[in-house]
Amino acid sequence: MKKNIGKMVALYPMPVVVVGAFVEDKPNWMLVAHTGIIGHDRMMISSAAPHYTNKGISLGHMISLNIIDKTLLAKADKAGSVSGSKEDKSELFNWDTGDYSAPVITDSKLSMECKVVDIYESDGFHNYILQPVAVYAEDLIVNDRGKIDYEKLSPVLFDMPNYEYLETGKVIGKCLSFLGNKE
Repeated sequence: MKKNIGKMVALYPMPVVVVGAFVEDKPNWMLVAHTGIIGHDRMMISSAAPHYTNKGISLGHMISLNIIDKTLLAKADKAGSVSGSKEDKSELFNWDTGDYSAPVITDSKLSMECKVVDIYESDGFHNYILQPVAVYAEDLIVNDRGKIDYEKLSPVLFDMPNYEYLETGKVIGKCLSFLGNKE
């Protein structure tokens, strides 16, 4: 039997993503776990309004979304624990400038350069609508069909209500393969 446990967003866990943006001519890194897909050509990240990195994110600007695996988790956790207004985080990660001018984490196995195409403000949050313009993937996570193999990427997930990081698991089946299954 289910019980009502209150009013909350219960869609966690979400992938751990480090956003890269230039702030005052230096890259700054912000950990984000409020992410979403709003179409086949648009994504969204949500950031608390006071975040320092928001200064580098505005309409038309290019930012990067860098998927984090276990090897980058300690640095990503620091990026989410320290404000760029109090500590220079420009050299926290090895980085390079992407093809469209955003700072991209070179050690992230999967990074996306995105253009900010809209901003929606809600109570205390800036919600950035993004259009991906380039996706950079290491060969070892791309399968023979040219698609990302998330089992090999093994992105870290974040469970906001419990403040815990989770490791992703194995593939348990193909989509539409359960149609004849009676369970």
